[in-house]
Amino acid sequence: MTYQNDSQGGSRGGFGGGFRSQGPRPMIDVTSMNITCCDCSTPITQLPFNPDPNRLNTIRCRDCLRKSRPPRY
Repeated sequence: MTYQNDSQGGSRGGFGGGFRSQGPRPMIDVTSMNITCCDCSTPITQLPFNPDPNRLNTIRCRDCLRKSRPPRY
C-alpha cells in the first residue's frame, strides 16, 4: 500500500506537519472572569483556551507554568 500526497496530508493522517504549523494560537480575553494564578496570585487577562469554570483555581500564569514543567532534555 502506498500513500499519496492528498488533501489529508499524505501519510501523516491529516495532521499537516504538526500542531505548530498554523502559527500562534489566538488569545482569549478573560479579564471579566477575574482569574488569578493559583501559585503567585498574578491576575490573568488572556489565555490561549476557554477556561473551564470548574477549574479556575488550577490555572497558572505563564511564568509559573514554565517553572512547574519538568526540564526538557
